[in-house]
Amino acid sequence: MQNPFETEERKAFRETVARFVAAEIKPHVDEWDEAGDVPWEIHEKAGALGYFGFGVEEQYGGLGFDDAFMRAAATEEMSKCGAGGVVAALGGRLISIGVIQLLGSDEIKARSLPDIVSGRKGSSLGVTEPSGGSDVANLQTRATRDGNHFLLNGSKTFITGGVKSDFYVIAARTGGEGLSGISLFFVDKDTPGFSVTPIDHKMGWWCSDTATLYFDDARVPAENMMGEEDRGFIAVMNNFNLERVALIAQALGMSKVCLEESIRWAQERQTFGKRLIEHQVIRHKIADMSARIDAVEAYLNQICWLVNEAEMPTAEISKAKFFATKSLEFCASEAMQILGGAGYLRGNPVERMYREVKVVAIGGGSEEIMRDLAVRQMGL
Repeated sequence: MQNPFETEERKAFRETVARFVAAEIKPHVDEWDEAGDVPWEIHEKAGALGYFGFGVEEQYGGLGFDDAFMRAAATEEMSKCGAGGVVAALGGRLISIGVIQLLGSDEIKARSLPDIVSGRKGSSLGVTEPSGGSDVANLQTRATRDGNHFLLNGSKTFITGGVKSDFYVIAARTGGEGLSGISLFFVDKDTPGFSVTPIDHKMGWWCSDTATLYFDDARVPAENMMGEEDRGFIAVMNNFNLERVALIAQALGMSKVCLEESIRWAQERQTFGKRLIEHQVIRHKIADMSARIDAVEAYLNQICWLVNEAEMPTAEISKAKFFATKSLEFCASEAMQILGGAGYLRGNPVERMYREVKVVAIGGGSEEIMRDLAVRQMGL
């Protein structure tokens, strides 16, 4: 679908990422997924493309500018590799980079961002807890002042990239109840009292590491607090909207792969004396998939334009997020029907994406949370 907001720079960046995915990632995704790992050199190669540099100052290795269209294009093209775990393994650091750039001290930014943005090291954002999930206002991890340090106690879970990260941005309660009592802390991996355990046996995203983080009187220097005490989390709420824009783009890229695989199979496979594509019922499935993809793409382009205009359209992002994941669910199911038994076999991108629909639908705010947030943003 033609993008009315396309520029030569955006087109060139998308093509660069697409070439990188085709040459460096797509031929290896089955092997990496089965092995449960993405080689670290891929992180560094992605960093060299500028994949992690949006919104980060040049002095810290960033691009020195931001562009929502380029962010979305990068995630969409990366998602076309056919393995969401690769996207998660590489992109897990993105939701912490913006927080460090916005709220980190000069010292924290100087010693972490160049390595993170270049892909040499990883970083993670720790908000989700075993007791709460999306209920951030009832966050239980607590930070207690102890002289020139804070003692962190509690745990975080479902932390993408958490096993391999070197740096963490952790949300902890320093004040009263609600979002206004939460502060953010920069935590190094070797912090005393801090430990990490991997989460295995996941339904999808096999090649992306996922962790539970534990804090047992973890001593964090007071200067590692990021932003204003009790209000750090509120300061980065827009960060979660950018994460959701990326998830919309991921759902779009995955949906396009489902459609492409369906068309390819339907043009090759023959039943009852003619190709699948010649059967009306299959043609209608493809038309329905394509229509949903076009709608998501148009919605995403409009949102990216608004973000670039310095308007963060929270209601529209929320609606687009659940609309995109429902569209992906439809496309993955229809692709599975078209491919039949072939789609059920490991090593087929449709099989993988069918399993990975739910993590995209849940991550960054579940479909139910997004619906509720959208209605509240509408003033109802």
